[in-house]
Amino acid sequence: MAANATTRTPEEVTALSEVRMARQAVLTRPEGPLKFWAVIHEAVLHQRFAVRPDTMREQLRRLLDVAELPNVTIQIMPLAATPHPGGAGGFNLVGFPGPMPAVALLENLIGATYVEGVDEVQVFADAFERIVAAALPVDDSMALVSRMEEESRR
Repeated sequence: MAANATTRTPEEVTALSEVRMARQAVLTRPEGPLKFWAVIHEAVLHQRFAVRPDTMREQLRRLLDVAELPNVTIQIMPLAATPHPGGAGGFNLVGFPGPMPAVALLENLIGATYVEGVDEVQVFADAFERIVAAALPVDDSMALVSRMEEESRR
C-alpha cells in the first residue's frame, strides 16, 4: 500500500492499511458473510519485496485459507491467458441487497472513482464475466497457488 500511496503521509498509509484489514472481517462475520469473487493475475503472485521477502509466502497462504470459505471464490488469471478485458485495469464490482443498484469501484493513485450508472456498471459486469471465463478454474487456481506457496518455503 505504501508504494502506491505516493501522496499520503505514513500515518494515512497506516490508517488505510488498517481499514483494508478490517474490511476482510466481512468474509467471516456471524450475521451473514459477504460473497467475494476475485480474479488475480498470476504475475502478481510472482512478485517479491526486497524489504520483506516473506510477504508473498504469507499472502499465498492467506489466499489458500480464505479460498476455503464457502462464500469466497478465487481464480488465477494465467500468464498465458487468452485476451480479456482485465488488461484495461483492475476494478471491483459491488452489489447490494434490495433496490440499491450495483456500483463499480476503480482505485487509483489519488483515491477511488465510483461508476454508478446502470448501463455503465453493466459494462464492468460483462467484462468480469469474460475475465472469469479466461481465468483458470477454481480448483486449478488453488493448485497453482498451493504449488507456489510450497516453492516459496524452499
